[in-house]
Amino acid sequence: MMDRSCPGTVEPILEILDSKWMLLLLFELFNGTRRFGELRRKLQPISPKTLTDRLRLLEEKGIVTRTLYPGVPLHVEYELTEAGQGLQPIFAAMWTWTQEHGAYLRTETDVPGQEAENKM
Repeated sequence: MMDRSCPGTVEPILEILDSKWMLLLLFELFNGTRRFGELRRKLQPISPKTLTDRLRLLEEKGIVTRTLYPGVPLHVEYELTEAGQGLQPIFAAMWTWTQEHGAYLRTETDVPGQEAENKM
């Protein structure tokens, strides 16, 4: 049984994950260190401003580290921190749940329990 304080306790991470592009951005970073341009190409049509805002938020929250490499050309790399890597089991659990129970979520016309009604 879950603790009654759970919804309030997990609210900060839910606010982060609920942001548009955030799940896809984190998924890309689970695959390793990425440069800004790589992330932008992978997440098209994300705007540079939106990507910058999302990365800054993740950096502020201690989920991502930003490393600036001076030189010509200047480049920046983003990598998940240990806390960021700790989000992987959440993604894995969502994927597992979807595989086991989420078939009706894949189409807009399906309704849970509809199959049982149709068989009657």
